[in-house]
Amino acid sequence: MEIVAGSITSDRSRAAEKRPGGPLIITENLELLDDLLRLCAAAGAEPDVHHTLPERNGGWEEAPLVLVGDDAAARCRGASRRRGVMLVGKDQDDPDVWRRAVEIGADCVLRLPDAESWLVDRIADVVEGVGRPALTVGVIGGRGGAGASTLATALAVTAARGGRRTMLVDGDPLGGGLDVLLGGEHTEGRRWPDFAASKGRVAGGALEESLPELHALRVLSWDRGDSVIIPPEAMRSVLAAARRRGGAVVVDLPRRVDEGVAEALAQLDLGLLVVPGELRAVAAANRVASVVGMVLPDLRVVARGPYAAGLDEQWVAGALGLPLAGELPTEPGLAAAQSGGAPPGGNGRGPLARFCTAFWDRVLVGEGVA
Repeated sequence: MEIVAGSITSDRSRAAEKRPGGPLIITENLELLDDLLRLCAAAGAEPDVHHTLPERNGGWEEAPLVLVGDDAAARCRGASRRRGVMLVGKDQDDPDVWRRAVEIGADCVLRLPDAESWLVDRIADVVEGVGRPALTVGVIGGRGGAGASTLATALAVTAARGGRRTMLVDGDPLGGGLDVLLGGEHTEGRRWPDFAASKGRVAGGALEESLPELHALRVLSWDRGDSVIIPPEAMRSVLAAARRRGGAVVVDLPRRVDEGVAEALAQLDLGLLVVPGELRAVAAANRVASVVGMVLPDLRVVARGPYAAGLDEQWVAGALGLPLAGELPTEPGLAAAQSGGAPPGGNGRGPLARFCTAFWDRVLVGEGVA
């Protein structure tokens, strides 16, 4: 370990080889520095590390977050007052910590390890930027074969074609894989089993960059292995990371509601229940709606023809006691197009794409983001 021109460098961290946007760390306490570097790594951030106020102009003022170690507080007296300064230490019983915090204008005092989880979230927020979260839509079939995966994929393809940052999440391990619907089952990138052990915060940028990119969107699907479980902690972490990136997130969900699916439902802005126009399908969808509605308050019906005698889209929605989001159109040649590598919604002028475009236009206006 050596100190060079006011910067601490080590083989454990190449903090000086940083990308813009990381926090500024000021400390000579090597044990505290190790902890802060570890937390920055967990948040996907590369910090700028100094043992005193940076000599370069603007270092203190421009950093998105400043973490001042207890040992360095005296050396930071006289620095310009700004928001985002935190005094960090490990001594739980330091009687002078608040006085030092006031002297440097710190927003708060953090004691490690108690504040580690909170600090990781704060670092990740400033690195990724805290903007409007993604509009997150879940799609669920009222019965098997209702067309939920087709609609979910078409919604994602349409959102991406409209220029929105889009992620498609395959929440149904028994559905055959949405990457197959997109014609990208052999495309390199991470799949759900790679995230099975995820807990706590997942960096949104790292998640996005690790996933296969197909038709201008990112897709998190399944590999061809035997794993069929998404732990609730992994679902929570992954979806939260996807939402922080903004844009649109579409989640294809199974009809059964286990702990992982319940976590997904809790993060949705709205859900679409795809229901064919048949009495048995409506009866099955009613059971699905009763369970899903316990977690997701905004659930809407997408009716799909052809309809049994005496039924139409209004009757289906009324029988379920849910608002009607629309009628899913039939698209001639869809199966043939998919066999040729075109995804659902890939034909921008087709009825399915027009339905999805109209849906996004209505929802985005309702959310005040269009």
